[in-house]
This record gives sequence, structure tokens and C-alpha cells, in this order.
Amino acid sequence: AVVSTQSTGKGVPSTEGMRRTVATSGLFPRRLDNVSGRLEALTEAIRTRDFPAFAEIVMRDSCEMHACCLDSYPPIAYLNEASHRIMSLVHRFNTPNVRAGYTFDAGPNAFLFTLNENVNELEGAVKGELQRVDVIRCSVGDGPLVKLHD
Repeated sequence: AVVSTQSTGKGVPSTEGMRRTVATSGLFPRRLDNVSGRLEALTEAIRTRDFPAFAEIVMRDSCEMHACCLDSYPPIAYLNEASHRIMSLVHRFNTPNVRAGYTFDAGPNAFLFTLNENVNELEGAVKGELQRVDVIRCSVGDGPLVKLHD
């Protein structure tokens, strides 16, 4: 699901933010050092259908990226109060078992992941926490479609 927390534009466009982060963040080189290991772990979690591992890797990666943005100079803060509330909600939702994950791109809108059996409960929790948000449900499709021309 996508949780839209802000409909207006962001203060720093993605491309500018990326350039600034690469040029000025002391944390960013360390982030690059971890990419291959993180990708291997994520691939393994997907291959073995280990949702809790998948969710944790994705959430940690998102938080690390936003830490690099905040470490940039001048700092870039893409997340807003609603973003932080969603993060806290997901961690409460995951107690005692990991059933959801989040990620944020260069903006405040959350991308939430969960299994089908948890969708309604997670959406209800989000709408209960943040009444003024749009929740857009998304799901995995049937796979790629190849169209042959006659």
C-alpha cells in the first residue's frame, strides 16, 4: 500500500538531493560499502519467502538512506511528522511478530508491505492513526505479459 501523507511538492528535488548527499554526506560511503551484502540478504529473503527478514532489510535500508540525507550539508529532511508516525505504527504493529514493513523514497509518503492476511488490519491501523491520509492498495500482478503482434 502507498500512504500519501503530503500532496504538495518536496523542498529538495530527488536529483538535487542525491547529488548533495553523494557530495557532502560522511555516512554515504559507508552505505555503499553495505550494498552487495544487503542485496544478497534481500534476494535470499525473497527466494525463501522470509517476510520478516525482507521487511527488516527494507526498513533498515530506508532509514539508512534518510540518515544520509540528514547528514548532507545543508541537511535534507524528506520525512515529515506523519512519516515518523507511520514508522512507529509499523513497529507497534510488528510486536511480537514482524507482519509489515515500510520504505520511503525521497519524500514523505510511505510504501508499506505486508502479506494478504494482514492487509485489512494494517490499513485500519494506519487510518486509525492518521485520519487525513490516502491509502492506495497495490498488489503483485500476474507477472509480465508478452503481446505478440500478428
